[in-house]
Amino acid sequence: MSTITTAHAGTTLYLGRRLHAAQQPAWPDADVLRAVTSELAAYPPLVMADECDRLRHRLAAVTRGEAFLLQGGDCAETFDGVSAEQVRNKVRTLLQMSAVLTYATSVPVIKVGRIAGQYSKPRSDLVEVRDGVELPVYRGDAVNGLAFTPEARTPDPERLKLMYQASTGTLNLIRAIITGGYTDLRQVHEWNRAFVASSPFGERYERIVREIDNALAFLAACGANPAEFQASDFFTSHEALLLDYEVPLTRVDSRTGLLYDTSGHMIWIGERTRQLDGAHVEFASQVRNPVAVKLGPSTTPGDALALVERLNPNNEPGRLSFIARMGRDRVRDVLPGLVESVKAAGAQVAWICDPMHGNTFKASTAHKTRRFDDILDEVRGFFEVHRSLATHPGGIHVELTGEDVTECLGGGDEVLVDQLHQRYETACDPRLNHRQSLDLAFQVAELYRDRDASVLPRPAPLPAAA
Repeated sequence: MSTITTAHAGTTLYLGRRLHAAQQPAWPDADVLRAVTSELAAYPPLVMADECDRLRHRLAAVTRGEAFLLQGGDCAETFDGVSAEQVRNKVRTLLQMSAVLTYATSVPVIKVGRIAGQYSKPRSDLVEVRDGVELPVYRGDAVNGLAFTPEARTPDPERLKLMYQASTGTLNLIRAIITGGYTDLRQVHEWNRAFVASSPFGERYERIVREIDNALAFLAACGANPAEFQASDFFTSHEALLLDYEVPLTRVDSRTGLLYDTSGHMIWIGERTRQLDGAHVEFASQVRNPVAVKLGPSTTPGDALALVERLNPNNEPGRLSFIARMGRDRVRDVLPGLVESVKAAGAQVAWICDPMHGNTFKASTAHKTRRFDDILDEVRGFFEVHRSLATHPGGIHVELTGEDVTECLGGGDEVLVDQLHQRYETACDPRLNHRQSLDLAFQVAELYRDRDASVLPRPAPLPAAA
């Protein structure tokens, strides 16, 4: 624990009362930290206030049941991962998932990347021990290095500037991709057709693909060429964990005089930092960005309602989202009470499912991993809860990559335990690979279509991978 007592010069943000800030690094040199945060405070904003407003308005539609959120990206970005190919592959994966979900849900799908800022991670342990050697735990590239050496593992405030530079480069790549014709719906659909043609689940997904084919053919026959086919909004998000980064990048909007965290369009508070009397909740309460809070299985209805009061006192749709991360074994038991209490209070909240973090375990090979079937079952439970309460399943929040990694088990092109070592590349938690991400999108599309059924159908057993 550390304490945050003042905001940085240049903003009117003030985190007073010596609030506890959980999960902060033990920076070794306070003078170096002050110099770094002073530099960050003078840097240009990474995003603009009106972009944050636009996302908040989009999320208001999710809150009303008129849109669906697709949020995804790396568990922890790395500085080495800022390449045109890797960024393009992440964006492509999210675009492909969005195309399927948009058609199946018949509502707009808001695309938000866990990208251009997800360079730090909360950790359960302060230290890591290998062969009797104890060093600080890796907290993400924004804090220290992954290599198990004293030099790499010592927290370095200079890395906060590298985080800003990496985020700038990533945002520039994303904007070039979005404006360069890469998002054309017909091209994205062709990518999905190729995926279905080669997928062991292809026969099951063929119906949706054929329906999209027919819809596009009808529009072409009518001579329609909507501008929306060729353009797409894409927003960024990350966990606002390192307050020594977020506070200096908070700016006063010249239009309104209100505060915005210009490090990303949407920020969230994690399960480990959502203390009502903590600095993270206080910080999020003072900025105008759309904010989210991760809710684990220990969350009570009272906790949820108190967070609503602190973070959305004006009950504004689009301001606050709750991201449930319960685990497949707890989602059906814990989530109903939370959703029911929020609904009874009339609170305007978007409900999002994070089916990743509650389903992590260590395989016999010692790799941290997740089973695709467990991930899907938590999503299914999330939909069942909302169907039973007549509330809107607002979206999914997943850790994924556009690469062909072998980090999560299962999926159409099944990854087996003894294959985990082949391309296990994550810096922290296991991610769905490109094909597993698309498998998930098609199956979520089926769940959304069936959300009004009396009982959500359990799919027939999927064929084994060839």
